[in-house]
Amino acid sequence: MKNFANRVAVITGGGSGFGREFALIGARLGMKLVLADVQQDALDRVKAEVEALGAEVLAMHCDVRHANEVQALADATMTKFGAVHLLFNNAGVGSGGLIWENTQADWEWVLGVNLWGVIHGVRIFTPLMLACAKTDPAYEGHIVNTASMAGLLNAPTMGVYNVSKHAVVSLSESLYQDLRLVEAPISASVLCPYFVPTGISQSHRNRPDDVANASRPTTSQLAAQAMSDKAVSSGKVTAAEVGQMTFDAIGRDQFYVFSHPNALGHVQKRMEEIVTQTNPGDPYAGAEHVREMLQAKLKANP
Repeated sequence: MKNFANRVAVITGGGSGFGREFALIGARLGMKLVLADVQQDALDRVKAEVEALGAEVLAMHCDVRHANEVQALADATMTKFGAVHLLFNNAGVGSGGLIWENTQADWEWVLGVNLWGVIHGVRIFTPLMLACAKTDPAYEGHIVNTASMAGLLNAPTMGVYNVSKHAVVSLSESLYQDLRLVEAPISASVLCPYFVPTGISQSHRNRPDDVANASRPTTSQLAAQAMSDKAVSSGKVTAAEVGQMTFDAIGRDQFYVFSHPNALGHVQKRMEEIVTQTNPGDPYAGAEHVREMLQAKLKANP
């Protein structure tokens, strides 16, 4: 996708983090924007920001866990703008702890947003984009799914999140190949950020009541939350930089987008373990103090 001016971009999770940066970049490029989020005040702020840059904007409250809400977003997009060119399936949440301590509500919430949100986005919007392509000989389309380096690695106390993001990577690779198979003028990318200062470590601020936990967090969940807060807040690569990397990748038709390419050594090691049928290695190799700190917390409060 080379041309962005006057094209229509749909962004879920558009009220903060990467979604906000995608919206700001899109506005500067002259795009028409559709922003979706569950946090209304954040959504309203980003809407005002991009309108100040001259963008035409549709902003909608949308919980991507629910197919009917994603469908309503698609319907409203087509009614207002008549087309979709760029789709960011970006909404995401995080949750941690020992994997057997994650409740059914944890799984339903994280998979509902991180995985089902992408499934709904691909299932509902891709046919619309294909239909747009049939009526416009100059049509260019692109779909970006936000995964994570957790979609390629499996750190302890991040099980539910890891599972959701591995699924997004697989879905995205399948989408890319299927679009190629039918020779569609639409491509795809998967964004795999590492630790970047966004609001994801505090995503429980928007956790809906229907997937709330009645019990207090376990020791492992509290420890995972503290580690996530520290890692995310101390990240040196900014959300704005990742946003620009992503748009650059769209322009190059680049599928994998990594915020921290230096972390790919860990991915290579994991792939080699799979190919050589070696048991998974130590994820804390070179940072043993992190494992020791986590183990001490778990032993102190079993």
